[in-house]
Amino acid sequence: MTTSPSDDLAPRDAAAYAEWFARLADPVRIRLLHLVAGRPDGIAVDALAGVLGVSPSTCAHHLDALAGLLLRRGDRVSVDPAGRTALPLADVLLGTAARRSPVGPSTEVVVRALAEPDWADVLRVHVEGIATGHATFDTDTPGRAVLDARWLADHRWVAEVDGRVVGWAAASPVSARECYSGVAETSVYVGEGARGRGVGRALLHRQVTAADDGGLWTLQTAIFPENRASVALHHAAGFRTVGLRERVARHRGAWRDTVLLERRSAAGNPSLHGERTGGARHTPTGER
Repeated sequence: MTTSPSDDLAPRDAAAYAEWFARLADPVRIRLLHLVAGRPDGIAVDALAGVLGVSPSTCAHHLDALAGLLLRRGDRVSVDPAGRTALPLADVLLGTAARRSPVGPSTEVVVRALAEPDWADVLRVHVEGIATGHATFDTDTPGRAVLDARWLADHRWVAEVDGRVVGWAAASPVSARECYSGVAETSVYVGEGARGRGVGRALLHRQVTAADDGGLWTLQTAIFPENRASVALHHAAGFRTVGLRERVARHRGAWRDTVLLERRSAAGNPSLHGERTGGARHTPTGER
């Protein structure tokens, strides 16, 4: 299936998504999909049937109906990597979500520009992110000099709770070419012990509002599909799912997928106000 950032959805794509919605029109299947998607290593069919309160044969019937979204190997079920792009169905249909106002930050979290004394905390948080196994392809922190050279000077932030730096966000240019001057790759990290307290939401809020004010018309990021909390957080901040990059790179000896998300600024990009290129809005991502 193909998607486009234009106002319309191709009839072929609309029909395909309608078929997915028809398959999902059952509360048991919704629960089943939710349970499996939350287990990167999969779940045994018998265990799945037990949680759902249905017989193994009924569970198998629902699994057959969700073929293409879920993958069954022996007695275990997992999300089919090839079907992950079909999971954010509502995000595709509600593509205007990319232009929503970002969710407001927590009053508990203070976000400010990164300052010289913050670098030790930034590197610490980065190391804590690496330790999760689902935050980055990095296996070692690149170090201050590398990050300082990579990040845009006006788009690097730290978050404080009770006066302690517990997270950071930064944006990097995707290309040195002038035509991509308003396109940036974003990163958001929250330290161990501070997750679930609105730190990531506050950082994203500052990041997207600063991007709008600073003339960045496209923000893009790549997230491991297993990091569902980060994907949901970016959706809430106005990002939309563009697609799944299957087996895009190796991480700790295994091939990993990433979900590609982007946020478009209507204020900074005339194409979002109706200017068209070749019948569709121009999306300045991918070419380097």
